[in-house]
Amino acid sequence: MNLTINTMQKYGFSPKISQRQNIAFSENNSNNLQKDTFEKEKKPAADNLVQTDIFYINDNHGRIGNMARIYTAKTMYDNLNKNSKADKFVLAAGDISAGADLHIVKAANTYMNGLRVDATSDGNHEYDASPAEIAESKKGAKFRSLGMNLQIPKGNPLDGIIEKSFVIEKNGHKYAIIGLAPPDLHERIRDNESRKQIGIDDFEKTLKDIQNLTDEYKKQGINKIILLSHCGLEKDQRIAKETSGIDVIIGGHTHDLLEGIKEGKNLLYSKSNEPVIITQAGKDGEYFGDLKITWDDKKGIIVKAQNNVTASSNFKRNRVLKGVFDQILGKPEQLGSIKSVAPQVKNRLIEPNPNGFFIMDAVRNEFGTDVALINVGNIRGFFEPGQLDSRQVFEVVPLKNNMVKLKLTEKEIVDAVKVGAKSFVNPGNKPGIVIPSGLKYTVSKKGELKSMSFIDKSGKEIPIDINNPDPNKVYTVATDDFFASGGDNLIDNKVAKNQIDEKFDFDKDKLTCDYVKKLNAPIEIKDDGRITVVDA
Repeated sequence: MNLTINTMQKYGFSPKISQRQNIAFSENNSNNLQKDTFEKEKKPAADNLVQTDIFYINDNHGRIGNMARIYTAKTMYDNLNKNSKADKFVLAAGDISAGADLHIVKAANTYMNGLRVDATSDGNHEYDASPAEIAESKKGAKFRSLGMNLQIPKGNPLDGIIEKSFVIEKNGHKYAIIGLAPPDLHERIRDNESRKQIGIDDFEKTLKDIQNLTDEYKKQGINKIILLSHCGLEKDQRIAKETSGIDVIIGGHTHDLLEGIKEGKNLLYSKSNEPVIITQAGKDGEYFGDLKITWDDKKGIIVKAQNNVTASSNFKRNRVLKGVFDQILGKPEQLGSIKSVAPQVKNRLIEPNPNGFFIMDAVRNEFGTDVALINVGNIRGFFEPGQLDSRQVFEVVPLKNNMVKLKLTEKEIVDAVKVGAKSFVNPGNKPGIVIPSGLKYTVSKKGELKSMSFIDKSGKEIPIDINNPDPNKVYTVATDDFFASGGDNLIDNKVAKNQIDEKFDFDKDKLTCDYVKKLNAPIEIKDDGRITVVDA
């Protein structure tokens, strides 16, 4: 798939591009040098310089709308840089797909093939599917999948498909590309075959393995080394400072938006005092990046760099790619309309999320349980006023887990909400607060649960003693198999303990679609105060 500007115009589509994007995509950007660039005072002679351009993505999470926008941006990027002599890469740092729906996996792989991605590190969401399903999905991939720290047994379907690293040559210049999966892989996926069959190395071991591998590449005369990492910013910073030989880390996992180049944040120095640049372009395909590097070719040291991060919302969805997605996923079903929506949250991990409230109300009503619970990280998108279809619902909850019914005690529910409350003070605000239906609670910015009530089906509010929750009082609960299998460590692994009452082969999007159709009226999505955040 290689759509030019003329091809898009033929289909009646004219992508929009802002002045900032023209700056971001230009080869020589004299604007914002303080913010966006790094440059050594002394550089080698011009004939010993090598230019590299890296278009990068991470954590798109199966958001096909933003994928179609990034595809438009990449088409324009290619057109504006077609005469550049730089070594060009397209690299991904994992979680491009999300959930166990193989249609979404296929759509994500089609998107990456269309972008002409050279390589990706596998993220945790790639392992929402089973090893056999992952292996099957990668058969048509034109990109290489990397995970040096994965423990893949001999004979496993992914044996020989997931590589540790490889060498690629561009315009006569050799680069080593290494990939890392998330060290907390097992904590970030449900209790499935991937969790059972695929191991992950301890991070301290990974640091040593990175050093050994980079040393080997240096012995081979390869002095430009790029790491694709789905380890998160804190661990990427450790890699940069505690190893020697890595030059660039294309990162993901913690959803940081690293704009420009800032010393101490995403410009660090290795054990051998060489600059290391880290990138990360947020979450959900809301942004993508363009990293331009100038190397001292003989030494393999970065002497100049510019990092531009651009919002995908500045681009229209590519209609041809959207049509391809419709072929893969099927035409969306028209459901109804949305009259009004509360403002979008800025930090989805610790802010009350009315989009999540609506989803969980749908789950609770459709299943008829006392309570519905979900980790807020499951809510990846937002509703917009206007006509509503099933694809839009899916983009709010794209992870495609399986719904379950189970029983939890009052104490288990209170403890889960308390774990979520700690996100206000935890690094990266992880794991995020719990989104309920049938509960109302107050939490402080210091990470403490202050009060909680159960809201019965008639709307009556019944206080819960959060200091002495009843270990014998039982509630019927609707959730998904990620939450139920101990994902985010909110509750014990009820799946492994065989403590699930019912399991279903669909996710929250189906229940929400059914609920909307039954409402048969314009929807208002608002903050009803079920989660209150106080300062202390």
